[in-house]
Amino acid sequence: MHMMTVMQRGVWPVLLWPYLLTVSVPLDCREEQGSFSRCPSISQEKLLDRVIQHAELIYRVSEESCSLFEEMFVPFPLQLQRSQAGYACITKALPIPSSRSEIQQISDKWLLHSVLMLVQSWIEPLLYLQTTLDHYNDAPDMLLNKTKWVSEKLISLEQGVVVLIKKMLDERVMTTAYSEQGLIQYDVLPEMLESVMRDYTLLSCFKKDAHKMEILLKLLKCRQNDTYNCA
Repeated sequence: MHMMTVMQRGVWPVLLWPYLLTVSVPLDCREEQGSFSRCPSISQEKLLDRVIQHAELIYRVSEESCSLFEEMFVPFPLQLQRSQAGYACITKALPIPSSRSEIQQISDKWLLHSVLMLVQSWIEPLLYLQTTLDHYNDAPDMLLNKTKWVSEKLISLEQGVVVLIKKMLDERVMTTAYSEQGLIQYDVLPEMLESVMRDYTLLSCFKKDAHKMEILLKLLKCRQNDTYNCA
């Protein structure tokens, strides 16, 4: 019965998945040679719109991934247990404003750098998550594909934010250097239940931070058009 529910709820994501891939206007600034010369030629306004659309899609797919993982691998009592235990997210220590008043008071510069910090902090954890999901015997391809897609688009989002910082703030920022070799320490998995809860926490925290990226970028967009009415 549970599997039927998962399948029924998963019908629309399966049908819409190719559409999601086609409507996501890519932030791919790379040319065939692998350079990043195209993004600087895009206007600041258009680039910000693309970055926001990218963030929206990443949040939407992360929400779908988290829900699918929850339905397939996390019984309801464990969902409550996680909520009551108050698992800390890996980005908790970052100096990112959390309250509405704090977010409204920070500068455009800090908004952009906050988004970049969130993006860069999740690149390696999502690569790690792909390796652990491969250990699940019954993980559906849709979940694996969504996780891989988000991981790739997050790197693309990082590139777009870096160019945006250069355009808006005239600052030079380096992209994240990462390597799958750095994830070897995670090859030995703990008990299956612990692994499930750890992965569930990662997905839940990323969904929360992806939403925060989207909100910060939309606030930045609002400020470009109306400085005094962006509550």
